Amino acid sequence: MPDYLNSGLRLGWLINPQGKEVEIYRPNQAVETAKFPVTLSGETILPNFELALPL
Repeated sequence: MPDYLNSGLRLGWLINPQGKEVEIYRPNQAVETAKFPVTLSGETILPNFELALPL
């Protein structure tokens, strides 16, 4: 993900279905980890987009 962020990525999700967690990447911010169930938001990058990750 660091390479993607260095290339201009503004929001990235690294989804681990086996571990039931997702890492959320944003430029110049610490990686955020969320456990399933979670609904991911596209924030200002993809307005009105949501991705629900159930248990």
